[in-house]
Amino acid sequence: MTAHALHGDLGSTALYDLPGPRARRRHLLYGIVSTVVILGLLVWILSLLFDTHQFTAVKWRPFAYEGIQELLLKGLGNTLRAFAYASVLSLVLGAVLAAGRLSEHRALRWPATLCVEFFRAMPVLVMIFFIFVALKVQPLPALVAGLTLYNGSVLAELFRTGVNSVARGQGEAAYALGMRKTQVMTSVLAPQAVRAMLPAIISQLVVALKDTSLGFLITYEEFLHAGKLIASTLDYDLPFIPVVLVISPVYIGMCMALSWFATWVARRERRSPKTKAVDVAPAEPGPVLPGR
Repeated sequence: MTAHALHGDLGSTALYDLPGPRARRRHLLYGIVSTVVILGLLVWILSLLFDTHQFTAVKWRPFAYEGIQELLLKGLGNTLRAFAYASVLSLVLGAVLAAGRLSEHRALRWPATLCVEFFRAMPVLVMIFFIFVALKVQPLPALVAGLTLYNGSVLAELFRTGVNSVARGQGEAAYALGMRKTQVMTSVLAPQAVRAMLPAIISQLVVALKDTSLGFLITYEEFLHAGKLIASTLDYDLPFIPVVLVISPVYIGMCMALSWFATWVARRERRSPKTKAVDVAPAEPGPVLPGR
């Protein structure tokens, strides 16, 4: 018996047993039952929507008007604007706080740690309301500031975790080559940390994108605020469900676009010659420094 065949037998017996005829029939039955249940739920939900006249022409008529379309587009643009500001500022704040937490100086490390722990524990809605009401800031800056403080503190922990996850020999080899601490962090550790934590970073940016909807609570005219104005219109018989069915796919599409972008960047990084060069294990620093 060859080693490959032995490995295959061990894989099918010790780790996973291939399903037999009975198991395959049972799995097929489970799949059919699950499909029937899901289809039943969809039919039930659609029947409720039809019974409550959610698909009548009067409820969907607003979306045919140019003024309503412009209102939705304006709200979508305001949402993307708030997200752009908040995402850039969150990344910058996260990098600064992560650098402070990784510092060897207590005067930098302790304040950075305090900021991260405080703003991570504080609900983002409370921060937005405090900035808007107590500090009397305009809606857009208040929303961006609240999102930045919360997401920046979370990103700081992601950056710090990513830097600490890089193999210790990477930094030691860089120091052995005569690089200074700032050069080691910016040229060796930080790029690898960002690449390793990229899915988590994008996931946090998705959270920031969804949290922009909190802006309607402080009268910021974003996408959800525009939908709320349409849904509360008596002239169109309060088209709440149609508004949800229009707005939800847009939010889902934007979040999926961010996830796709993260996947594309990760694949591009893996194919990059520079990335492959960085991933190669560095030489031991012992021979570089005589006498050690």
